[in-house]
Amino acid sequence: MTTVDAPAVLVGFARALRAAGVDAGPDRVQTFLRALAELGAGPRATVYWAGRLTLCGSRDDLERYDRVFTAYFEGAPGPRTRTRSPAAPGLRPVVRDAARGPDRGAGEERDADAVAALASSTEVLRHRDFAELTRAEREQARRLLGAFALRGEPRRTARLRPARHGLVDPRRTVRELLRRGGEPALLRRRERAERPRRVVLLVDVSGSMGPYADALLRFAHAATHGGPPRARARTEVFTIGTRLTRVTRELTHRDPDLAMAAVAAAVPDWRGGTRLGEMLRGFLDRWGQRGTARGAVVVVLSDGWERGDPALLAEQMRRLHRLAHRVVWANPRKARPGYAPLAGGMAAALPSVDAFVEGHSVAALERLAAVVRGAEDSARVRGSEDSAGAAGVPGAVTVRGVDGA
Repeated sequence: MTTVDAPAVLVGFARALRAAGVDAGPDRVQTFLRALAELGAGPRATVYWAGRLTLCGSRDDLERYDRVFTAYFEGAPGPRTRTRSPAAPGLRPVVRDAARGPDRGAGEERDADAVAALASSTEVLRHRDFAELTRAEREQARRLLGAFALRGEPRRTARLRPARHGLVDPRRTVRELLRRGGEPALLRRRERAERPRRVVLLVDVSGSMGPYADALLRFAHAATHGGPPRARARTEVFTIGTRLTRVTRELTHRDPDLAMAAVAAAVPDWRGGTRLGEMLRGFLDRWGQRGTARGAVVVVLSDGWERGDPALLAEQMRRLHRLAHRVVWANPRKARPGYAPLAGGMAAALPSVDAFVEGHSVAALERLAAVVRGAEDSARVRGSEDSAGAAGVPGAVTVRGVDGA
């Protein structure tokens, strides 16, 4: 029997799903917990179907759920389940296994223990610093990063869409009356449509960011491919160091390894110096002023080391702050004990930053994704990420053989 800290793993699984674009809120997490408590410990398929039926809210969530589940429980025993198969037939063997209760065979006991141990190790990996990972752990972290989806904070547009509440839509109402031959009909209503804001990622690839550059670029690759097509088209990625390079086109490769190879060939200043002020000025002159940064959520992924004049960086950050809707700075060094933003570049940029977050681990990038989409503010992000209240999981709940969040 394997006992794992269920709340921690449940919080981690839910955060991973939310980072992938699944609306796995506290109410769904609670339903997931209750379903697992009813089914009891079982093979991997039990966990899969319990989460699929409680944490997913639309057809679009199914593919994202499968990607996150595979990455989170990678290597766990049990049959792989086809995502296109109907839910009801797939539940029959799961219910039968759960109904057997204590009479389950030793093989199922081992399956449940393996699932629990693997989920726990994945949860630990989510909080590990990228610079401290082994080669095998890096591969697993890359699979977790591949399930990300980055969507900008929603904004209201001038377009109108049908709605249940809102202003009366005269044209649709008249058409409905004509279709009914003048008989009374319900009033048709409309509201302003919402669209995610553009997201601009500025990834520092200088020498001081060497241990983190690959993971951050893979995060950027997932941001350009995850989520709805409209959100993907509104994501721009640049690398900064001694030169400014737009790598959005290179990241269009579906295969992350091919995308990373294309980026490595396109970026001439890999592991070089850092001139953040000059690079930011070049970005604003060529791209930002023309509309790329205007009204967008701009994310700077850098440790803040600056070889140039900090005053230039401060000036360009003020300029960026005036153009962008929100400026977020993710610093991998922020998670280190005793860290303080005392470096010249970081201290100069911080007054123009709306949210200053960590960027050293998978869990930190999940919180960054939540900040970008407006789901978490900077104060909440700076707090403890594993509090049970953050995911709506009250108290300590132990589900033998399974944890999730």
